[in-house]
Amino acid sequence: MDTSWLKPISEVKYLAADNAYRYRAILRYFYTQHERMRQYLFPEEVYAFLKQHDEFRDYTEDDLQQDLDQLVKWKNLIARQETAYIRTIEEFKKKRFRYQCSPYTVEIERMIRTLEQLGDSFGGSLEKTRFDRLYTSLVRIETIIKNEFSEKQDEMNQVWEETFDYFKKIIQNSADYIAYLNSENMEEQMMSDAFLVYKEKFTTYLRDFIVALQKTSMQIEKLLEDLPEEKVRQFVHFVVEYQMTIPRWEDLSLTREQMVEERMETWRSLKEWFLGRNGHDSELAFLQKQTNEAIRRITRVVQRLGERHHHLRSRKNDYLYLAQWFARLDSIEEAHKLSAVVFGCFHTKHVVTDNDATEDMYRDIWEEAPSEWTVKPRVRHYQEKKKPQAIVDNEDKKKQTMWEFLQQKQREEEELKQLVQDGKIILRELPVVASHVRKTLLNWIAKAMSREDRVVKTEMGWKVKIVQKDEELIPIYSEDGTMIMPNYEILFLENEEVPAGGARL
Repeated sequence: MDTSWLKPISEVKYLAADNAYRYRAILRYFYTQHERMRQYLFPEEVYAFLKQHDEFRDYTEDDLQQDLDQLVKWKNLIARQETAYIRTIEEFKKKRFRYQCSPYTVEIERMIRTLEQLGDSFGGSLEKTRFDRLYTSLVRIETIIKNEFSEKQDEMNQVWEETFDYFKKIIQNSADYIAYLNSENMEEQMMSDAFLVYKEKFTTYLRDFIVALQKTSMQIEKLLEDLPEEKVRQFVHFVVEYQMTIPRWEDLSLTREQMVEERMETWRSLKEWFLGRNGHDSELAFLQKQTNEAIRRITRVVQRLGERHHHLRSRKNDYLYLAQWFARLDSIEEAHKLSAVVFGCFHTKHVVTDNDATEDMYRDIWEEAPSEWTVKPRVRHYQEKKKPQAIVDNEDKKKQTMWEFLQQKQREEEELKQLVQDGKIILRELPVVASHVRKTLLNWIAKAMSREDRVVKTEMGWKVKIVQKDEELIPIYSEDGTMIMPNYEILFLENEEVPAGGARL
């Protein structure tokens, strides 16, 4: 931990002091003039500005001098004695000062202005072009590395800065926009009828972002996997050498190796954001999941709004049309049958039960365990008997569940290994396979078809390549039916652990 994290920051005291409104007005004026390239201000200018407002009607020059001295003490202002135009010894003794706001104050006021413009809602956006720009910058880094760093150091520094500028904007804007979609204000707006006008814009915007994300992210992931870390470290050395030529007194506290390691940590953060870390899903996958969930939520809201409008619509003509059907029938029995089809069965009993939905999207309803519903007596004074309950330790149950999950994954892996012949899986020659095996193979094919080289790494750690032998369509037989698909073969590449029953290609 850096010791600078533990030090108090005196520059922010003016935001919550007793006379905060005076300090904030003074420093906002200093910040505004700083943005206009006026670095130094005299007290008379500040006093003239404050007296223009009613809040400072009783404000005196002595009050201003006290406030300026306090802000200098808090390091918000830097005082410098004016000696250029001194005409008498008396003026020199009075120590006529001019003031400049400190770098901390400039950044604090800039942040406050950003917060004021932000308001109560999140901003941000999901710009699909930023991923393209980031990919272009990474390609330039790869080209410089392949050319043995023949570019100038200032060019390499510019590429490095542009890359992480795009990366920071992607993180900040996407996080803010997802928070905006999940905010309470957005929930309230979705429930209004006016949202129907904007739902197409929302869904189109999010869908275009997902398409661009899937297209470009695969290329970025492949590039990050192929770039060796040692070459990137050499690139960072050139960047640090250029940055050390820029005269900055503050940077003398860091050695060259510390600066290199600091930028390498930033590079690792970039890789982890796209590729994940220690088997966990990447932030990119989380962003894609959040965007898909936003599209589903908007679709459900629009469906509910449509159903609400549908209920308010008059059904008179519909019922008259149905009445003509009943009028043409010859017997009451036929009328009962038609009524059962149109209106459903009367006097049916509806049983409601609690059942936690599974997260497995491929699980069918008949695969769920049956639920039990306890019928309570309908008497006025009935109360359930309550007994004190102890805290249940589910550690053994968790271990059992994890063991069963690992056993299931091992069985699935063994089933897949049995399908490998001579280092490949020929879909045409497959026997009748289990449904989960078919879904796994289709998942491999779907991932590989989104890449140019048709190569993908599976969750078992195998590196496979999908090859289409010809234009013929072949059947895949499974327990739950037959599927017609192109004639693919799955090849297991070399330098990877090949499943049992197969040889290296």
